[in-house]
Amino acid sequence: MRGAGKYIVALLCLVAVLGACRKNPEPQQTAAEEESVTGFYDLEAAKAATADRGRAMEMPARMKGVSELVLKRSGYYVSYNKHRRVPNWVAWHLTADHTTGDHYRDGQEFAEDHDVPAPRATLADYYGSGYDRGHLCPSGDNKWSSRAQRQSFLLTNVCPQAHDLNKGDWNDLEIQCRYWAKRMDGLYIVTGPVFYDGVKKTIGKNKVAVPDAFFKVLLSDSARPKCIGFIYPNRRGHKDMNEYLRPVDEIERITGIDFFPLLDDEVERVAEAAGYDRMMRDWNVAKAVSYYNSRSK
Repeated sequence: MRGAGKYIVALLCLVAVLGACRKNPEPQQTAAEEESVTGFYDLEAAKAATADRGRAMEMPARMKGVSELVLKRSGYYVSYNKHRRVPNWVAWHLTADHTTGDHYRDGQEFAEDHDVPAPRATLADYYGSGYDRGHLCPSGDNKWSSRAQRQSFLLTNVCPQAHDLNKGDWNDLEIQCRYWAKRMDGLYIVTGPVFYDGVKKTIGKNKVAVPDAFFKVLLSDSARPKCIGFIYPNRRGHKDMNEYLRPVDEIERITGIDFFPLLDDEVERVAEAAGYDRMMRDWNVAKAVSYYNSRSK
């Protein structure tokens, strides 16, 4: 009887374990597992591999305490947040050659990204929402490749964006970035949504998070690296481009993102802490402001 009792206890334990597995058939991915998927956060290895420095320079440091699945596309990297159903950031190296091309957006359609787990953003989430499907890495930066152009329309490269911003001031900045990329022999760009005090609004059945604002950070990795940052509120309205200027280190504090970690620490500190006057001078923002003001009249 004593032996039979032990057998019954063991059997009950096995049943309990199987029941628990049945309730949780797909355990959440751990940070270590996510890192094995992304595979390019080893900054020391990247520093040692000089040939890889250009691609690695695009990548912000791994975020802490934030859902992050990083995917590599032809024209950009995206850090995807499965809880918000939008990117944490999108990063790419915009070369002078990539500012032009024959692969236009004509005929392209936005598409659900099946590389990320469900629930995820779908086309239905945006229908009737009052928001545009706003590109983060723009279609205009992907005309150099048909595959890159097609991938720029994946919903993991998109956020709910006010129509007036998407077609107005944000579009002006995207055009200006292509001008700077040609003039400065390439730019490293990181852009993404800003959420002040968490997510306040969502759209659609899948609860796609609506950003409060959008940031864009640029690095010219020339003989004297220089950075510039912008934050654009996600609403209607037009302002001069210089009114959206923000020091890069301020954007790091707001977003929790460490941009361009491969830069030498002192160079990074000086470049990212550049004040308003220096950014205006280094990037000739006043000229850009004058151009867009004259165009809008």
